[in-house]
Amino acid sequence: MSEVALKAKEYRSDVKPVWCVGCGDYGELSAFTQALSNLHIQPEKMVIASGIGCSGRFSHFVKCYAFHTAHGRALPAAIGVKAANPDLTVFSVGGDGDGLGIGGGHIPHAARKNADLTYIISDNGIYGLTKGQSSPTTPINRVTTTAPFGMVERPLDPVRMFLAYGITFVALGFTYDVKGLTHILTEAIKHKGFSIVHLLAPCVNYNITTADSLREVIAPIPDDHDRGDIKKAFQLALEDTKIYTGIFYQIDTPTLDDDVRELQARSKTRKPKDIRGIFEQFI
Repeated sequence: MSEVALKAKEYRSDVKPVWCVGCGDYGELSAFTQALSNLHIQPEKMVIASGIGCSGRFSHFVKCYAFHTAHGRALPAAIGVKAANPDLTVFSVGGDGDGLGIGGGHIPHAARKNADLTYIISDNGIYGLTKGQSSPTTPINRVTTTAPFGMVERPLDPVRMFLAYGITFVALGFTYDVKGLTHILTEAIKHKGFSIVHLLAPCVNYNITTADSLREVIAPIPDDHDRGDIKKAFQLALEDTKIYTGIFYQIDTPTLDDDVRELQARSKTRKPKDIRGIFEQFI
């Protein structure tokens, strides 16, 4: 049976988004559903594992199987789903607090496994749902509810981290650029391996960054950029006069499923040991 081509709006569930008016997550949802439509992915063959926070509600608004997990645990849940059923298209969705704070320790190990899934981190630089606490990406000196005299901890630089971890697909998108983000997400989903898409998603309530201020410094990655060159990817990420958006790095290496299948094949060819001989060592 051939797959049915669905329009982007047909991937939306009956649950209406409850994000604030003007939230960047609306652009993320629009780009995401358009990417699904571009690739003809069937709702019954996809799973979204989401975390906690504003972006953690993302899985509620898409017509598919959903797993709303505990704080910081969306990524390992998604890896488990993919390992259990490699035929599914799997996503993990969360925010900067959820994914780079309590859940940040999972990312390097997901990189080591190279599980074939897409992780989307919507970064607004603040804990928006819980009323404005500092997050791992809050700019230094910024006043928040937990830093009333200004943030003293230096913010993480996610793209540089992801490149250092050796993630096989690293991209940065802007939620107010729906067309550009649709392209990034389409390529991320097509990639065989661990894809991570970091999103600049301004919060309209706490204004850690605004869409207008970001537009002044954002520039698309040049068309002639070599995605397979990690040094050039780092050069773009280290640029301090502008923020590049697009696909920084992409390579093809065996996925977790590839490695497990190869291990299973090798184990079947190994001659089993005589269990009696093992027991005799302890008699």
